[in-house]
Amino acid sequence: MYFVNHQMDTTYEHTQIGTVNILALGAGVLVVIGSMVYGGYHPIALAVLLILLVCLLLFYCLTIEIGSGVLRWSFGPGIIRKSVALADIRSAEPVRNHWIYGWGIRYTPSGWLYNVSGLDAVEIELQNGKRFRLGTDEPQELVRAIEHAIENAKQNT
Repeated sequence: MYFVNHQMDTTYEHTQIGTVNILALGAGVLVVIGSMVYGGYHPIALAVLLILLVCLLLFYCLTIEIGSGVLRWSFGPGIIRKSVALADIRSAEPVRNHWIYGWGIRYTPSGWLYNVSGLDAVEIELQNGKRFRLGTDEPQELVRAIEHAIENAKQNT
């Protein structure tokens, strides 16, 4: 979704909910709670429950933003976040990830992947040749927003 403010600085912001992550981790939480209720307390079950709950909190969504000359992305409440200057981006193109790459933060043959759901992503190539992918359910819009923001940044310098 595009937002254009009065200073002609184009900003993009989109949050994708990780439905598969929520369902899988939520099911795991319910199974562990059920095992603790019916099978009794066990320290390993409690540790697994805590790990599942932390993963659920951290990876329930991925937010991507463009503004102030920076592409930013963060998971969940924003504890895990990264950014790159628009000036450092050489190209952005929509891609489809192999299903085996999964969700979360992964290193793949195409570089780092940041994803919460689905197979669609945008591959970003930096000026130094490094690549990474941002999972998104609107890859075309994200590519347009990146290209538009880079073009605006060039015109304003």
